[in-house]
Amino acid sequence: MEYAAAKSTMCRQCGAHFAPSVPKQVVRLHAKEEPLESISNDPSLLRKLEGFWTKHHSSVIECFDCKAKQEISSAATSTICPKCSTHIDLRDYKIATSFSRSIRTHGEIHLTAKGDLASTSIRCRSALIEGKMRGNMHCAGTVTVNYVGKIPGRLTAEHVLVERKSDVHFFRQVQVKSIEIRGRMTGEILADGAVVIHRNAILDGNVTAKSISVEKGGIFTGQLVIGNAGLTQAELLPEAKPAVAAEAGVVAPAVVPDPLPAT
Repeated sequence: MEYAAAKSTMCRQCGAHFAPSVPKQVVRLHAKEEPLESISNDPSLLRKLEGFWTKHHSSVIECFDCKAKQEISSAATSTICPKCSTHIDLRDYKIATSFSRSIRTHGEIHLTAKGDLASTSIRCRSALIEGKMRGNMHCAGTVTVNYVGKIPGRLTAEHVLVERKSDVHFFRQVQVKSIEIRGRMTGEILADGAVVIHRNAILDGNVTAKSISVEKGGIFTGQLVIGNAGLTQAELLPEAKPAVAAEAGVVAPAVVPDPLPAT
């Protein structure tokens, strides 16, 4: 057994070099062993090989339109939804110049330091932001931010990681399930899950989340609402207290709106 991306290998027994051209192909090296044709005619062996390949070289994706799920090969660049027949892009995109077209892909978006993303709609599996993002991005997985500067675009994602060397200012509300901050971030966060501020990291802005954790040496400055992630900041901030700060492991108190009068 060899790594899937390997181009060639050496036989452990006789030291012969060989390079199979087809990943599923079974190659016999020793003269006394049965030929390849007899192995290919063994249905049980072929089924085992196909099952192994499917298990280790496939993934499950969801249609953007009808939300139907299907299993696809990791080597595929596109597919068709079996339910609604919509074309589904699986390619990775690297943006190194000004770019304004919409993208819908189950691959990764890499916005390089020289890139300028102005698309009104970007949907992807994961993303790495190192350049200017003036458009809107929705990511089903993790967005890694390694950028110094202002981001006017809107970002929604399953998880966001602000890297250590980042100093980013989000103009619009960042909507996530969870977020980790290792560098410096300014902006408004709406999280269904946890907000984690790591050691020596800084978060300056209003936060609405299920929970927040500030490690020793981390700094949080802003208004905080805990346990009401389903509401928007506009609904919560009029009832919130003035600025709350948490530093060096101090847990910030939760701000809870006054209950509504009984009807």
